[in-house]
Order: sequence, then C-alpha cells, then structure tokens
Amino acid sequence: MGMFSALDTAVSGVNVHGTWMDAIADNVANINTINPADQEPFRAELVELQATKDGGQVGSGVTVKSIQRKAGDPDMTFDPENPLADANGYVKHPVVDLSEEMTNMMIATRAYQANLNVMDKVRDAYLQALQIGK
Repeated sequence: MGMFSALDTAVSGVNVHGTWMDAIADNVANINTINPADQEPFRAELVELQATKDGGQVGSGVTVKSIQRKAGDPDMTFDPENPLADANGYVKHPVVDLSEEMTNMMIATRAYQANLNVMDKVRDAYLQALQIGK
C-alpha cells in the first residue's frame, strides 16, 4: 500500500457510486418510456460492484463489476387506442420500479457523500503531516 492508498480507495468509491447514480438517473428518466410492440421494453440498469484487492490487500477500493439489465416480465396495459399497442391492444411498460430506484438513489448518494468525506479527512491529515515537518 502506498502513501496515498486511503485517498485512492475513497476516489474509487466516488467513481463507482457516481456510475451507480448515473444508472439510477437513466432508469428514473425512462420510467414512462413506451417502445413499439415489436421492441423490447426499457429495462432498468443494475450496477454490480466488486471489492478490489490489489495484491491481496484489503482496502484497495471498489470497481464496477458489471452493468446488467433487469429481468422479468413487463407490465401490460390494455390500451387499444395507443399507437404503440400490439395487435391485441396491449402496451408494454418499462421494467423499472420507482420505489426501488429511489431507495437505491438514497444509498448511492450517501455512499458517494461518505467517500467525499473520507477524501476531505485524508487531505486534512496530509496537510497536518506537512505542518509537522516544518
């Protein structure tokens, strides 16, 4: 572990939680997106995180392992007047759960803020160390 490993770890947390918040924002923005009947409905993006172990060391940070699309059947609504309805008059809705997305947004935001707080504390500690050396 290097001298700035605590800062590197916090930066990795800021980066991945920023990615997670971007995915959540995209999911919420598309919550009312209806695609034509012959197309797949919008599916929420799920960000999977993974701990990084640099040389087997704990505390090396975190990375985005993968971004998957949410599985499951879309909700169908009978709306024969809708131009995007299928031949039977049903419209496919996006596979997005707003309450789940809002919960994830709170978690991602708090984790992002916590990592920024760690970065501030590490910076303060480094500045104090420089003052001791004077």
